[in-house]
Amino acid sequence: MTVPNASPRDVVASQPHTTHGVGTKVILPNSGSIHDFPVDKTDFPTFPEERAGWKGYVEWEKYPEKRAECERILAQYKFPSPPEFQLQPLPKTNPVLEGVRWKQYHYACGPTLRDIPDISWKYVQEEKSADMIHVLQFPYNGEPPRKRLVETEITSNRDFFVRNHGGIPEIEEDAFELDIEGLVKNPMKLTLADLKNESLFPKRSHVVSLQCSGTRRIEQINQYPGDGDELINAPWGEGAIGNARWGGVYLKDVIAHCGGLSDPSAENDIHLEFFGADTYFKKGKVYNYVVSVPYRKVKFEEVMLAWEMNGVPLPKIHGFPLRTVVFGYIGARSCKWLYKIRAIRGPSQAPVQKKEYLYYTPQLGKQNVQYSNGFSIQDMPVSSAIMTPVDMDQIIHDGTIKLTGWAYSGGTGGHWPQRVEVSADGGSVWYEVPFENLSKKYYYGWRTWHIEMPVDAEGWLEFCCRTWDNANNTQPTYVRSAWNFDLHVTSSCHRVKIYSINRSHPATARRLQQLEEVGASILPITQPLPFDLETDEHYEAEMEARDGRDPRE
Repeated sequence: MTVPNASPRDVVASQPHTTHGVGTKVILPNSGSIHDFPVDKTDFPTFPEERAGWKGYVEWEKYPEKRAECERILAQYKFPSPPEFQLQPLPKTNPVLEGVRWKQYHYACGPTLRDIPDISWKYVQEEKSADMIHVLQFPYNGEPPRKRLVETEITSNRDFFVRNHGGIPEIEEDAFELDIEGLVKNPMKLTLADLKNESLFPKRSHVVSLQCSGTRRIEQINQYPGDGDELINAPWGEGAIGNARWGGVYLKDVIAHCGGLSDPSAENDIHLEFFGADTYFKKGKVYNYVVSVPYRKVKFEEVMLAWEMNGVPLPKIHGFPLRTVVFGYIGARSCKWLYKIRAIRGPSQAPVQKKEYLYYTPQLGKQNVQYSNGFSIQDMPVSSAIMTPVDMDQIIHDGTIKLTGWAYSGGTGGHWPQRVEVSADGGSVWYEVPFENLSKKYYYGWRTWHIEMPVDAEGWLEFCCRTWDNANNTQPTYVRSAWNFDLHVTSSCHRVKIYSINRSHPATARRLQQLEEVGASILPITQPLPFDLETDEHYEAEMEARDGRDPRE
């Protein structure tokens, strides 16, 4: 079992490193000897850092021979299989999952990367709230406690969810340079000081929500499991979304500063490819984190290069010193630790763009799925979630129960939630959230909401919510309606089961009074009552009034 303040290396060292019950062995490069895993303190292989002041950054994309050498080394190791977290209950630990094999990939790459898991965990402890839900310890994926997420319409930096694909590089601001290359007229390098020079680039500020396409994945996992890669398909709850005010410049202005595209007539075919300084591993291969967006997003002023989050410099864990913020798209396109932008024809062929974040039909799965038969997830659909109460809550109330939550709709051009509805009976009768109980509208931001919902019934109830956006889009009714093998985009009506104890009902009020008189509580409902349910006299009187248990003739 792990604890939140444990070092990633401590976690790895404390675990039995086995695969199907057999001790994992590795052959170290150039040694010919066999060693137990992990080997995390080696001076080889050596993949030097590319730039002074850029700790943990290795340039893989530019040097195929370097990638080949790293992949040769990785091929000599037997790494653990992904943990099973779908066909059996998730562990009651925090971190929920540890990411052991991802740490070991970094350890295997020698001095430049071996400390990255520890460095990354350090920034989790320094920059995030102490009670974050650590979905995956490394690469770090975490979300805030549900209730606090919607207490304000702007998410604090400490509570903003984190979805990382690799470790956190440490880049000094004064050492930072951004390369702009590819199909632009004048490729160039820009420092952060250049980007902040308002005589070159007007500073922009926008409220934009970022959402992982895996938000609410746990609902699909609980009903219909799918692909079980713990990094690609982490078991997110409802908190993998946040709303911040970002400061920076439009990428459109930066491309214009480079003279524009080299062939403006081809702009409909152009993508802007973003390179992140983190190292990313996939199926024995090594990469930098690379994604792309179509030029039309840039042209519509829906891509920012941001160095500011909620009025302060980006936290390290959120991409310091520079990241992209892509309005209305899945969070994966908002590349952190940005060091290069390249204009290319067509989408990026890097694995995160080509082989991940794909949406498949329900008939596709492990038996037949291919990258080519899924479509790329870009715009985020309309979605919402109940943050309080939480699933399996037992609630004593007087005929109304307060619900809180968020509602969001992404997409190019800006969409926003117009109406939120809630139901106490699984979706037969809906109540509209009063408009004054929704937070401010933004073109690219969420809205938080709350409502005192009428609830007369007692016992187990299913609450659910749905949102309508300004284009009259709403949510699928059930999780099964939109199941897909990679468990992306859980946008169905969000449902929570609660146990209702309505003390406005006389019988319930009497029972609560009885419990109070003996110093007991009705919660949890699973604990037996400390007294008989009724006296013999009351029982006999009730039986007589009900004409007994059995017929009399």
